[in-house]
Amino acid sequence: MSAAAASAAPAMPPVKGSHALVATALAVGTFMQVLDTTIANVSIPTISGNLGVANDQGTWVITSFAVANGISVPLTGWLMQRFGVVRVFVLSVLAFTIASFLCGIAWSLPSLILFRVLQGAVSGPMIPGSQALLISIFPPHKKGMALAIWSMTTLVAPICGPLLGGHISDNYSWPWIFLINVPVGLFCAAICWSGLKGRETPTRKIPIDGIGLSLLVVWVGALQIMLDTGKDADWFSSPAIVVEAIVAGVGFIAFMIWELGEKNPIIDLSLFRNRNFSFGVLAFCIGYALFFGSVVLQPLWMQTWLGYTATWAGLVAAPSGMVAVLLSPLVGKNIGRFDPRWFATASFIVFGISYFMRSNYTADASYVTYMLPLLVQGIGMSMFFVAMLTILLDGVPDARVPAASGLSNFLRITAGSFSTSITTTFWDRHAALHQSRLAEATSVYDPRLQQSLGGLRDLGLNPTQALGAITRTMSSQAYLMSALDFFWICGWISFSVAGIVWLTRRPRGAAHAVAAD
Repeated sequence: MSAAAASAAPAMPPVKGSHALVATALAVGTFMQVLDTTIANVSIPTISGNLGVANDQGTWVITSFAVANGISVPLTGWLMQRFGVVRVFVLSVLAFTIASFLCGIAWSLPSLILFRVLQGAVSGPMIPGSQALLISIFPPHKKGMALAIWSMTTLVAPICGPLLGGHISDNYSWPWIFLINVPVGLFCAAICWSGLKGRETPTRKIPIDGIGLSLLVVWVGALQIMLDTGKDADWFSSPAIVVEAIVAGVGFIAFMIWELGEKNPIIDLSLFRNRNFSFGVLAFCIGYALFFGSVVLQPLWMQTWLGYTATWAGLVAAPSGMVAVLLSPLVGKNIGRFDPRWFATASFIVFGISYFMRSNYTADASYVTYMLPLLVQGIGMSMFFVAMLTILLDGVPDARVPAASGLSNFLRITAGSFSTSITTTFWDRHAALHQSRLAEATSVYDPRLQQSLGGLRDLGLNPTQALGAITRTMSSQAYLMSALDFFWICGWISFSVAGIVWLTRRPRGAAHAVAAD
């Protein structure tokens, strides 16, 4: 869609009267979709065991959703121009609800993977659609509040996913992690359609970029599969990973060349001519990658080496979501009164402080010690999404917000996929490095080691069992040291990214401008 055509579409007036119920339904739609990106993570062992497959096969439950969702998100702009924002969003929610039900009644791993692909594919318009509709129903002076509502759900859902998924898997049966979407999805679709059907956006019959879509499917699919399976396949020592990397790289280059010359591209790259969008998306993706990497690593470390259950690992992170929920409305109410770049800078600094606090963890710390840095993170979460979206949508016309939102969310999802793979690979490889150094620092003749082995034998362990216990303790310490390295690096990167924010211009006071620059 060209910039001129996009800007020609008139902006809708804000909804008159009370719109709290519609805003809640839109937020719930966002929450439901984001929740399903993480809710199955801690349930993979349960799902795999129930369906009679290995855990590495069960991870396709996650991969299949991520690949399909990553491909479908960039289609949002074209779909909403062709059929209307309200219609596409509501139909997406209904299709997501049906796919969730099918996932809940899946009878085998192939059927579950098929339904997860469907669930990911139809959910692409949900996040950018809810964001665009929230912005449209609030008056200009309350657009910051609209983004605050949207950001609360987007940040809290990844934290609630493992907590809710672990609780359901521990106390009920795994199909309920999908079936709980059914009543929620029906509520969201009904409220949004009844409240917004009279506010449908203008539609245009525009051709779909079939070649661009095909190239997008190829390179995004290859990239997502490479990222999700690379760690288990030992990355580029595997011929399959090398082939996937080549396909992703060549496909991406071909996609970019095609899109730059296409009259109606599937992804509107002209959005990057806006300085705020370009630098805003860059800072947005890096900040989210750091955040998502820590969300993945900490519960994984606590469950693997500290003996925490999935439920308790989720409870450590839960307070950060509560803080974000409490503070986000306050930030949204005041974001238009001050330069949003200060809020963005503060969020990166607070994130950095939280990471540095976690870089001082010990293996025998208390629940409160593990939880306090996440409370601090919650303060940064309350500002991060609101400020970054205000910056990157500045200068984007109302008609192009769905396309801009779809593109920024596509890049954010891709950054999260990179982060997950890089984080877990870094954690394993640096743990191996620390373990080798710990092993070099001792020997079987070390009096301290002999004393420890003697103490374990006195407790009834045979020499092999005692040595195994010592080895596990050493491995636990190595993984702790690797996690501390990760958090320390994240702290410095977070401080550095704050500087990128100041390469943007000051937004003009609203969540986004009505006309392009």
